[in-house]
Amino acid sequence: MISMYKVAQRALIVLSLFITSLTSHATVLPVEAFASKPDVSSVDLSPSGKYVASIVKVEGKYTGSIVNVFNVDTGEESHHLFTDNSKFVLIDLNWANDETLLVSAKFPKRYGTVQATETRLLQLNVVTGKSNNVIPRALYEKLRYIPQLQSQVIDYLPDEKDYILLQLAGMRASAEPSVYRIKLRGRGVGKFKVAQGAKEGVYQWLTDQQHNIRIAIRQDGSNYEILEQHPNRDGLRVLWSYQALSANSVWPLGFDEDSNVLYVRAYHEDKKAIFKVDLNDPLLKKELVFSNPDQDVGGQLRRDLESGRVVGIGNIYWDQSFATLKQSLDNALPSFRNYIIDFNSGASRYVVLSSSDVEPGVYYLGDRKAKTMEVIAARYNQLDPMVLVKREKISYQARDGLTIVGYLTLPQGSKGENLPTIIFPHGGPISRETAGFDYWSQFLANRGYAVLQMDFRGSSGYGFDFMSKGIAGWGQAMQDDVEDGALWLIEQGVTDPKRICILGASYGGYASLMGTIKSPELYQCAVSFAGVMDVKALVQHRQHFTNYEVALKQIGNDFEQLWDISPLKYASAIDVPVLLIHGKRDVSVPYQHSADMFNELEDEGKSVELITLDGGDHYLSNAENRLKAFTAIERFLASHLSASASEQGAGK
Repeated sequence: MISMYKVAQRALIVLSLFITSLTSHATVLPVEAFASKPDVSSVDLSPSGKYVASIVKVEGKYTGSIVNVFNVDTGEESHHLFTDNSKFVLIDLNWANDETLLVSAKFPKRYGTVQATETRLLQLNVVTGKSNNVIPRALYEKLRYIPQLQSQVIDYLPDEKDYILLQLAGMRASAEPSVYRIKLRGRGVGKFKVAQGAKEGVYQWLTDQQHNIRIAIRQDGSNYEILEQHPNRDGLRVLWSYQALSANSVWPLGFDEDSNVLYVRAYHEDKKAIFKVDLNDPLLKKELVFSNPDQDVGGQLRRDLESGRVVGIGNIYWDQSFATLKQSLDNALPSFRNYIIDFNSGASRYVVLSSSDVEPGVYYLGDRKAKTMEVIAARYNQLDPMVLVKREKISYQARDGLTIVGYLTLPQGSKGENLPTIIFPHGGPISRETAGFDYWSQFLANRGYAVLQMDFRGSSGYGFDFMSKGIAGWGQAMQDDVEDGALWLIEQGVTDPKRICILGASYGGYASLMGTIKSPELYQCAVSFAGVMDVKALVQHRQHFTNYEVALKQIGNDFEQLWDISPLKYASAIDVPVLLIHGKRDVSVPYQHSADMFNELEDEGKSVELITLDGGDHYLSNAENRLKAFTAIERFLASHLSASASEQGAGK
């Protein structure tokens, strides 16, 4: 197993990267370098700063993931909870106290005929090495059914370090959760009591910094209500009510140290911004705290763990002490995006992830008292920053004049002219591309392709108006934006118009196939990973989940029209080679989408291949399946685009 702390050589590469010119010829890395899961992820610092926990990739006789715990003071490591990523996948780590690490994991699950993912919460005692399920058997026995989500901690109770508040459905026949106070260690371990009973329609609870359960989020179809439960008043008070995907949405983020001051995310001049609201104010006036005129403000609240005071959001700090630290990191590591992952209590120690387009990520452990910062891990040890390439932020005009922003990645050493090209629309579709390292585009560029990723209308991050242009817009102007990106690259001279393939995952897989249908003369091949092939079936599948009404609003509720915008309907019109890749355990877009599309294309005598990932999910969580998918993509593209990288020996 690769130790997460033997990375001094990598540190030298990182620090010298931007003073060394990239004059070497393009180097083709093995597909495994890109298709591997991160060597290290989910790094988390214990409350005292004594331990650093992480999920570490394991290779060799046993392949999978393991929880690594590093003692900062002694330099000792311990390893726990190995998984081969087939029976379950480790997804997150959080410290409940300085001895107890909570480990979230997801398991494949079937509820009747519906495939789903079940999350569970394990606790690991880092002193004894013992682990067990957080939810005691006695609590399971009281439930009417075993709920899908079993890892939703809503408060870690730092004043009562042996306890947590966990929300869990199953006490009612419907899906509304109750909140339980559960003891993690010591005498009476596993003891629990109901801290908050389930209420009709409420699916999420939030506590204040005094650990009172204060906010309830209720959903009724596509309508949301944000309600307050005051410790000194009976009942729930409606604070805000709104429809999903509307401009008047107000989303609670958490309380300040003052139990009446609630931070929320709401729209300000068309962009999502951060406000605080005094709940004693009968008018609930929103006071603007932070906004960005160019984009939505995302991220979670950042706190001073000792006081509970809110000091920032995401990677932005308005508290002077924390802002000064962030600035000092940016000064020490210029040209990198430096994200402070975690602080210990008192903020004397911290963990930073530093990354860029060409640096997949290096973790540092900082000590403010000692004024030191040491490399502790690299996310991808096989990916040499000297071989990776910049992603250039670009923009172009759609046919109706709307500005579309995206990223263009060119092969190392190329002149950016007449290149084989991959058009790569993202999934979601309410998501976005972000600056920094992207293993998909780096893999494709390393194989000799230009890669264009664009934020078509309907993407998130650009404000309400831009996002709403994609509501019920599948296959329409959203699709035109993708095509216009390809045409723009041809006009710029970057792309060889006879060597263009469109590739995407999830919604991007849908856009890939629809691209070959709406623009048959533009693309020479198409690749879909976990793509939506039958939009009507996708929406109908949502009937089994609580977000069905939201899906109807986002995608559409006219089933005849949804079938009219489905690639499956137009299989006979597709005249380019198609590669379909899909996991059998995909619960977001069922495997049947790709299976049906394969059968239709094969019946029509089309050139099509289906790669089935046994045990695969929607996110390529299994390393073996990720390698299988990337190997198939490499072979397929080399066969149909004749990229120069393939002629130089890619994939040999």
